[in-house]
Amino acid sequence: MRVVIVRTMQEFSMDVYADGIISGLKTVRPDWEIVDLAPRNFDRTSSSFFLRVIKYYERFWRFPRLVKQQSADVFHIIEPAEAHIVYWLQNAAKTVVVTCHDLINFYYSGNLQGSVQLPFVSKNVWLLAVKGMKYANHIFAVSCVTAKDTTQLLNIEPAKISVTPNAVEPIFRPLPQSEISSFCQKQGSDSKITYLLNVGANHPRKNIFTILESLNILKQKELSIKFWKVGADFTDEQKQYIQNHQLENYITYFGKPDKNTLVQIYNAADILIAPSLHEGFGITILEAMACGTPVITSNTSAMPEVAGDAAILINPKDPQAISEAVLRLHNDPIYYQELVDKGLSRAKLFTWEKTAEKLAEIYEKLLYY
Repeated sequence: MRVVIVRTMQEFSMDVYADGIISGLKTVRPDWEIVDLAPRNFDRTSSSFFLRVIKYYERFWRFPRLVKQQSADVFHIIEPAEAHIVYWLQNAAKTVVVTCHDLINFYYSGNLQGSVQLPFVSKNVWLLAVKGMKYANHIFAVSCVTAKDTTQLLNIEPAKISVTPNAVEPIFRPLPQSEISSFCQKQGSDSKITYLLNVGANHPRKNIFTILESLNILKQKELSIKFWKVGADFTDEQKQYIQNHQLENYITYFGKPDKNTLVQIYNAADILIAPSLHEGFGITILEAMACGTPVITSNTSAMPEVAGDAAILINPKDPQAISEAVLRLHNDPIYYQELVDKGLSRAKLFTWEKTAEKLAEIYEKLLYY
C-alpha cells in the first residue's frame, strides 16, 4: 500500500504527530510505502501583508495541487485546518482520511492567531477548511471528546469516526538520578522546595491564572514551593497579578527549551499542574507520567480520558482544589509514589505503534472491504 501523509506548515505538535504515525506505520506495516509531504514553510508570526498572501497561495493552491498529483492508495491529512485539501482529492476520486485533534476554535475564537491568516477572512477560511472533513472517507479523532465534537459541530455521523489516541514519544522517560541531580544543581534547586510545573501555550483556556491563584494560596500556607512555566510567557495581566501578590520569587520561566531539556524539566519537577478548560487530548499529561511526575489535571473535557485513575482530577476553575491536591501530594509520600507508579503504567498504554495499527486497519477496510 502507498500512503501519503499530508502535513501542515511547520508546527511543533503537528510535526510530533506526523513523525509519530510515520514511525509507527513503518513498524507495523514495514512493506508499505509511506510518502511524507509538507508545504513550504514560512514565518507564521510575520505581519507582512505580502508574506501572508504568499502563505495563502502555498497553503490553498500550490501545495494542494502537489498533493493531488500524487499517486497513492490513501491520503492522510493530519490536521483539520488543512481539510480544505479534501475538496481537491474528492474531485479526483481519491481515498482520503483526516485526523481531527480538536475543534477548540469553535469554543475559543482567540485560538485563531499566528497562522496563515488575513484577519478579515481567517475565521471563514478556517471554517471552510474544517468542513472539508465532511467529505473525507474517514475521520480519526484523538479522543472520545473530540469525536463527539466532530459529530455535534460538523454533523458527521459517528460511523465515519474512529478514536485513535495520540502517543507519548520514547524520549519522555525517567532519567538516572545523577542526570536529574546535575540539572537541579545547574538550576540552583533546593530539595526542600516543591516544584510545580506547567507546559504549553497561554491561551485563556489553558487557565494559567488559576494556577497563579493556587500558588498564592500555597504561599499563604507557607509551603516551600516554586512554579516552573515552560512554553508561552505570562501575559501582561498575569505578570501584574504576580507582581501584586509578590510571587516573583516563586516563579521561574524556562521559555521554550529543546526536547532533551524538557525531559530533564519533567524529571526534576515534583508535580505537573494542567488545569486546562478544554483539550482535544492533553499530551503534557502523558509526557509527565512517562517521566515519573505526578499529575494534577482537570475533571473536564479530554483530560480524564487521558489520565484515567493515574492523576488527581480537580475542578479547573477552583484554585483551592488545586492547592489542596498539591498539599496532599506533598504530605503523603505513599500516595505520591502510588501516582508515580500508576502514571508510568498509564503512559505505556499510549504508543505510536498501537495508534498506527488502528490507522492501518482503517486504511485497509476503506480499500478492501
